Amino acid sequence: MRKIVLAAAAAGAALALSACSQEAKEDASALASDVASDASDAATDAASAGAEAADAAKGAAAEGAATAATAAAEGAAAAEGAAKEAAAAADEAAKKM
Repeated sequence: MRKIVLAAAAAGAALALSACSQEAKEDASALASDVASDASDAATDAASAGAEAADAAKGAAAEGAATAATAAAEGAAAAEGAAKEAAAAADEAAKKM
């Protein structure tokens, strides 16, 4: 963002100086073209970085969901086992009475 602002300021200054002579106009035009190219490159880099960040977040979310599903399945199996043990203990206690 700062690079774009600085480039725009430089382009503005170059355009202001271009009124002095034809050579300055040509230099200002070249500078403006360079600034536009730099701004385009910066925007492309920012878009690429954003896409990479989105992909990383998507991967992390998928991994987290898979981990949660595995933990839930393990918890359910443990609860089922505990319920079976409790039922067996209750049956034993009932037999002893």
